[in-house]
Amino acid sequence: MAQTIKFGPAGSPESFYDQGYKSSLEMPQWLKEMGLNAFEYQCGRGVKISSESAVRLGELAIHNGIALSVHSPYFTNISTMEPEKYENSMKYIMQTLEAAKYMRAQRIVLHMGSFKGSTREEAVERSKIFVKDLLVRQEENDYDDITVCLETMGKINQMGTLAETLEVCAIDDRLLPTIDFGHLNARTNGQMTTEAEFSATIDMIENMLGHDRAKIFHSHFSKIEYTENGGEVKHLTFEDTQYGPDFEPLANQIAKRGLTPVFICESAGTQAEDALYMKNVYERIISE
Repeated sequence: MAQTIKFGPAGSPESFYDQGYKSSLEMPQWLKEMGLNAFEYQCGRGVKISSESAVRLGELAIHNGIALSVHSPYFTNISTMEPEKYENSMKYIMQTLEAAKYMRAQRIVLHMGSFKGSTREEAVERSKIFVKDLLVRQEENDYDDITVCLETMGKINQMGTLAETLEVCAIDDRLLPTIDFGHLNARTNGQMTTEAEFSATIDMIENMLGHDRAKIFHSHFSKIEYTENGGEVKHLTFEDTQYGPDFEPLANQIAKRGLTPVFICESAGTQAEDALYMKNVYERIISE
């Protein structure tokens, strides 16, 4: 089956609760009725969903044509030098994979963590070792049908520049990057806004990972407030006019190149509405 471009929110937006909904099990039908086709279940503060609920969410997602992904806990650090933190991070990611398996989710997203106490280059090498170990444990536990997607990060003191993320993903064809364009814009002080800058980013993905993976990359998108020295401060909504990035220049590149990524919107509270805006922009461009 051919891969199609997908749009959806990260977690439940404010409007979902405002309309009287309470359970994530109600999300697939709600998203379908909005015209969206993806949902990223959030385990940022730990994997707390029961196996029964995960199975049911997966069934409802399939019934409503919603592609599921799962965000692993924020406190993982695959770049760590400490054995205890290494094993804890591995445990949290394996828990995420287990939940994703129950949901029949196709992808999980994880953070690279911090390079504290070493150079960035040393941290990249440790990340490669961690990910190789993770892929082995994935296969041993029958989770190897789920794609691990490493995320680019927005704070300058975090691992996860575009180059670092792609370098780690390049070690195995099974890995995909989660290209968070808001994060990249934040950590480069607004240098992810023009179509040429988006084009150069996609070129870099293709050059380092090949066309096949570049075509189906995972993505987060939102406008993000940032500072010059620190990078990311907080996520905003698409109503913000001070900070970027805007989606249309990226949509132009996606359409021109015939790419089919999964776009997960991480706007602050309006992530479903803004995901729908992204979908509408893309569909307008391809119809012109």
